Amino acid sequence: MFKFKSPCEKTRQIMSKVASGEINDIDFEKSCIDKIKDLTGHDQVKITSSGNNSIFIALSAVEGDIIIPDQGGWHGFKQIAKFLNKNIVPLKTDLGLINTDYIDELDIKENSALIYTSFAGYCAEQDTKAISRYCKNKDITTIEDASAGIGDKENKLGRYSDIILSSTGSPKIINVGSGGFISTDNEELFKKTSLPQKLSKTSQIVCSGIDSELEDVGEKLELTLNATDYLKKHLEDAIHADKRGVNVIIPHEDAKSISWNLKKSLTTDKSGFVTTCPNYNRIKQKAIAIEIKNLDYSCLKEECLDKIIEELKINNLQ
Repeated sequence: MFKFKSPCEKTRQIMSKVASGEINDIDFEKSCIDKIKDLTGHDQVKITSSGNNSIFIALSAVEGDIIIPDQGGWHGFKQIAKFLNKNIVPLKTDLGLINTDYIDELDIKENSALIYTSFAGYCAEQDTKAISRYCKNKDITTIEDASAGIGDKENKLGRYSDIILSSTGSPKIINVGSGGFISTDNEELFKKTSLPQKLSKTSQIVCSGIDSELEDVGEKLELTLNATDYLKKHLEDAIHADKRGVNVIIPHEDAKSISWNLKKSLTTDKSGFVTTCPNYNRIKQKAIAIEIKNLDYSCLKEECLDKIIEELKINNLQ
């Protein structure tokens, strides 16, 4: 019943034709850069080798502190900041959601930056517009990892932050298996990071896949958001149940054994879509995460979602 997300057939065909030389007269890098400029509203765009490479480029330009949420982010934020010998300032959150009142409590140097994800732990959208407005008033650069939020039509995730970056690896919304991008209106930032940008290699094959996936990225995100919302409406205990997200997180003291049971009943043809917390990338308490974002779009039909709900209820997750 369940399939792990993979690039769509059209994307695979285009990448194959570029790899074989059948298509060799289109500059796909320029084409996907133009599309990303439209999505982010930024003038400067670089296609990178990965999401982590995009993070490396962004953080290497920051002269002050790196403010990192205490949970619900991406572990690469901290790892890369440490590698770059940056001073890390942990930010208390409301189960991953950024509350600007907590930023007021911090002692932050000049030229600092806040890095965070469009969706806290993938389960709840951040108020990116309010966060961006607050940080502009405080001279804090905002860096948004929009790997799960790019193309959002409702609240324009991946649109308001100073720097937008994304992975285009599997199983992201732009799903090519590798690659990423970074965008900004800050031309000086791109000048500062010319060296790490040069170290980031891409290819017309990857760019052709990104270009293809960008054509309907908004529709794919909306399908995922609607499927997650359907699950949340049938589960009383989901964290941030009133927020849009691309996964569902349900707290439970016996998360480990329940997760093991669910992995046996909710199987896919490749990797799974059930993960266990505590996990910095989700929340730092015992819980089970149902990663709707990992599923192929053909599996977001009600009959598949009802099967997930049934198995959750069998395991006393209401």
